[in-house]
Amino acid sequence: MSGKATLRRQLLAERALLTSEDVQNAAAVLADAALGLPELTTARTVAAYVSIGDEPGTRPLLDALRSRGVRVLLPVLLPDNDLDWAPYEGPERLVAARWGLLEPAGPRLGPRGVLAADAVLLPGLAVDGRGMRLGRGGGSYDRVLARLSRAGAHPALVVLLYAHEVVERVPEEPHDHPVHAVVTPAAVLRFSGRAPGAPGA
Repeated sequence: MSGKATLRRQLLAERALLTSEDVQNAAAVLADAALGLPELTTARTVAAYVSIGDEPGTRPLLDALRSRGVRVLLPVLLPDNDLDWAPYEGPERLVAARWGLLEPAGPRLGPRGVLAADAVLLPGLAVDGRGMRLGRGGGSYDRVLARLSRAGAHPALVVLLYAHEVVERVPEEPHDHPVHAVVTPAAVLRFSGRAPGAPGA
């Protein structure tokens, strides 16, 4: 088993120990902290995702961003595991999809829709002190990050995690991209010397 697979298994087992109350309480704290990020305060369009199960909760944040007048884009998983995008139109406009995911029911923008985002909220299982992110291994967001890079787009890359998921080191591969900030219920950490709210953030 690879180093990434071992770490994934460990972190998923730890998340499975969380109660629904733990998850809900963390989601509220994460939303408050994330809403204060300059990267999100100045963003007109944010690409995000709908958390499910014991993932760090995004739903309070999605609704708060939408109430603020931010255009929120959510992913639609394609058969090849690439991601299409559609606007978030409220919780009543989410539909069940593969793997227990919830996706927006509105018109799709195509995989390049993410290029309009000023900030991208990435799912993850861990981030290390260099900003390297450990995903679930499906490769969907590797494609998104590669698409942004090819297009010369430089949105702020932000991950929501539980506090213990900021780890000493994430095994990295050549295609991996560091993120710019991680938000936990305990702290906000930034990487790569990026100035908060800077152009291209």
